[in-house]
This record gives sequence, C-alpha cells and structure tokens, in this order.
Amino acid sequence: MNVLLFILGLLLVLLSLLDALWTALWVDGGAGPVTAQITNGIWWVMQKLIRTKRNYLLSLAGPLIQTVTVFIWVSLLWAGWVLMFSADPTSLIYTRTPEPQPSTLTDRIYFVAYTISTMGNGDLYPNRGAWEITTSFTSLSGMFLITMVVSFLLSVIGGVTTKQSLASQITGLGNSAEEFILNVWDGKEFLGLDLQLMSMISQLGTLTEQQLAYPVLHRYHGASSKEDSAPAVAILDDALTILKYGLQESYRPAPALLKSAREAVHTYLKTLASASIYPANHLPPAPDLAPLRQAGIPVVSDEEFARSLNDLTHRRKLLLGLVERNSFK
Repeated sequence: MNVLLFILGLLLVLLSLLDALWTALWVDGGAGPVTAQITNGIWWVMQKLIRTKRNYLLSLAGPLIQTVTVFIWVSLLWAGWVLMFSADPTSLIYTRTPEPQPSTLTDRIYFVAYTISTMGNGDLYPNRGAWEITTSFTSLSGMFLITMVVSFLLSVIGGVTTKQSLASQITGLGNSAEEFILNVWDGKEFLGLDLQLMSMISQLGTLTEQQLAYPVLHRYHGASSKEDSAPAVAILDDALTILKYGLQESYRPAPALLKSAREAVHTYLKTLASASIYPANHLPPAPDLAPLRQAGIPVVSDEEFARSLNDLTHRRKLLLGLVERNSFK
C-alpha cells in the first residue's frame, strides 16, 4: 500500500470536515481557513471585475461564495477518499465480471461518489477487512458533511433575512440621517421613536451575532442601497449622533436608550475586521442640522455640534469604510 497517498487523502478528508465544522457550527470561530480564503478571493475578483451595475452584480457575491464553498468542501472530501482507496489497488473489487477484478481509478471515483452521497452500493465493493471499515467512515463523513452544509446554508439565509429586514426598517424612515429625524418628529416631540429604536437595537444585535458566526454575511448585498444593511447602519448611527449631540437636551430620548442603541452599533462595527473592512482614509460629511432647524426641531448650534463630532472620528471613518466597501456607485 502507498502510505504517502493514503496520508495525503486522509489530510484532505480532515481538512474538508474540519473546515465545514469550523464554519457551520463554531459560533465564535468565524469562517474556517479554507472558507475564509474562498470568501476573500471571490470578493476581491468581483470588486476588480465589476465596474457597472454594482448594486445588482454585487448582490450575487454572497450566493456565489456559498456555492463555491460547498463545492470545495465536497471536492476535498471526494478527492481525499479517492486518494485513500487508490493507495491500495485491491481496496475495491469490481463484481460485474465472472471473476472479481481490482478497481480502476474511474471505479474508485464512482464508488466514493455514491458512498459519500449515501446512495448505497453499486457494482463495487470494498475488500474484506480494513477497507470495509474505511467504507463505513466514508459514508459517515458524507452524512456529516451534508448536515454541515444544510446547517450552514440555513443559518446564512437567516442572517440575510435579518440584514434585509433591518435595512428596510431604517431606510423606511429615511435615506439620510436628516430625513430619518424629520420623519420621526411630529411637530412637538419624537412620538414612537423609543419603540422604533428598541426594535432596531434588537435586530442589529441579532445581526451582529450572526455576522460574528458567519462572516460571509458581510458579502451579501441587497439589489439596491435600500435593501443593504451597510448604508442603513451608517444612516442609523448618524441619526443617533444627531439625537445625542444635535438636539437640545430636553428633547433627547432617554439616555439609557441612546446609550444602548449606540453601543449596539459599536458592537456591530467590531465584526467588520473579520471581513477585512477597515476605517476610510477621510471623514464622511457631517450630518446637516439646517433642515432640522428649518422644520422647527430644537437643535444646538452648528459649532457645538461640530465639537461633539471630534470625539467620533474613528467611528465615523469606520462607518464610511463599511459603506465604501459596499459601494453602489
């Protein structure tokens, strides 16, 4: 038996199963090493190639990454078992001839395919002894990988739903922080704002945990900016900045609610490093208090608001980096 060939095959099998387990079930581990390389590689290629209709074409990145990831998992598992069975020419026996014959490479590829897919045996059977046990492990590994694939796909789909729901809720109130504030102002107070913020905090917290577990979610984009969570979170944070620093103190929401909302955004921003998203080199435009002042909303002076923004430089650059990485231009 060719021991080196057997060991190489075993390493490929273990790499496939461990990467699937790491990615699908290890909540705090993020993506496995193979999955991380696939994700970053496909995203880099798409950003280099796509120059027009970025909103629509980038929305294909997430599904493409998932498809390629699953294909690589299956391919590694398949190739690994084929190499292991190829280490011994007599590992499998072909039974269609009057006298059983040793298997060919094509036979071994076929045997491993229907064994890991748990379809049952065909005309090839493992030789007695250790190869029968090896075949049992081949079938078990296939069942294990199928379970991981289903778990991975369902979990990511759930995260995508959360992203879209959060984006729709935020952009439904406005496509900018100023519009957001104007739409929750009833002429006297911010009626119902507390409930809106509590709902957004809850969804953002859920999304944060999902993105920590499945960094591929950072590569899912809506077909338009209204359906994408990246610009929506930036809108929400600018709106929270206005509510905390731009309004006169007596009109601000409860300090505990504002603190909770801003901390939820801060925790979300911590997940960006896992997707190689970093602060931009320059600051985004500051929220404009002029339209709020014209609408009769009691805001502070522009000078006081500008001083408050000085302490938020890193946070705002990171949000801009997030939006630029998800550019729809």
